Amino acid sequence: MTTPISTADLIDGRALLPLTLFNRMVARIGADHPELPDGMPARIMDQALAFLGTCATATEPIGPSDAVDIGWHTFILYTREYAEFCSTVAGRFIHHVPDDEPGTEWPVVPQQSHPKITLATTVAAMKMAGYRIDAELWPTQATADCTKCHQCHAGCHDSPTR
Repeated sequence: MTTPISTADLIDGRALLPLTLFNRMVARIGADHPELPDGMPARIMDQALAFLGTCATATEPIGPSDAVDIGWHTFILYTREYAEFCSTVAGRFIHHVPDDEPGTEWPVVPQQSHPKITLATTVAAMKMAGYRIDAELWPTQATADCTKCHQCHAGCHDSPTR
């Protein structure tokens, strides 16, 4: 049986990066998405990092919310830093695999069947991994539905066959 993590013990995703890199990515999100309200780019990046930290240990497929996916896409643009982060946090590269067949039932996993991933499953995994959740960025009534953005499959984690 696992012991629940107290709220006081939860960490922010931003703790996984040096502040200078975190701030560069926050500025990038703000520049790329000027429609976002003040403070939102930092919240998005924080939750993207918490999500990626969870991907390192998740035992089932998880997926980002639409807002959190913005942060993941931004981080991937910093290829060297992203690769180093993946190596340090996960011990392997965390892939974001494009969906080459838009409109198919998601996630697409050859010879494997998974139910549609809910954001509630992702949030639960993030809490178990010890990360603080910004509930506004995780509408848990929704599903992690990448059929809209056609960017990933296999639960937005590092391996389609995991």
